[in-house]
Amino acid sequence: MVTQSYLTDLTYKINGACIEVHKILGAGLLESVYHKCLEEEFRLRNINFKSELKVPVVYKGKEIKCDFFCDFLVEDLIVVELKSVVEFNDIHRSQILNYINLMKKPKGILVNFNVKNLYHEGQETIINKYYNMLF
Repeated sequence: MVTQSYLTDLTYKINGACIEVHKILGAGLLESVYHKCLEEEFRLRNINFKSELKVPVVYKGKEIKCDFFCDFLVEDLIVVELKSVVEFNDIHRSQILNYINLMKKPKGILVNFNVKNLYHEGQETIINKYYNMLF
């Protein structure tokens, strides 16, 4: 059974993998480089994930064909969206909130690799109503 506690533990594992990639590569690279390295780090840590997963868009009950992809879906529970930007802004937060709502997932993690300290500056967690339904 999935619980809020389980999602918290999984979030720590994801953040640990991201910190390891950042520790090795540092800031200043393209998002695509961090993406490929994080795929490898997830594999090394036996973290189950899907990469560049299509996000379904349903409009008025009809699925719309769009090329709309999230960076990672971890254990079919947490959406991880990577950035390599100066700082997060509201459009990044809106993007991941839309992803988790459209995919009906309880949690999303924004990760910005273009920072000095990934743990303090480079990650934000977003939850929604699906998270609040868990115990």
